[in-house]
Amino acid sequence: MTDFRDDDPVVLKADGFDEAILGFGGQWPSSRNIVYDRDRCIAILVERDGMTYDEALEFFDFNVVCAYVGPGAPIFIQSITDLDELDEMLDR
Repeated sequence: MTDFRDDDPVVLKADGFDEAILGFGGQWPSSRNIVYDRDRCIAILVERDGMTYDEALEFFDFNVVCAYVGPGAPIFIQSITDLDELDEMLDR
């Protein structure tokens, strides 16, 4: 993770995933977090590193998403196409 400091708060960037950046987001107490497209991050691992989809998914979930890096950590989103998909993800 790269540490961007221009003042407080800290904004951390996930190294190697620039092409998956969507913009900024946040939630208290961190008001600025870089937001990434989760599916694009996994595609980068497949394309760049030659992983299978399953290998990339496991690597991403374990080594990127689950890595606690403190305040200002990146946000990884998974887009949905409709509310039924959301309900399914939430087991409703």
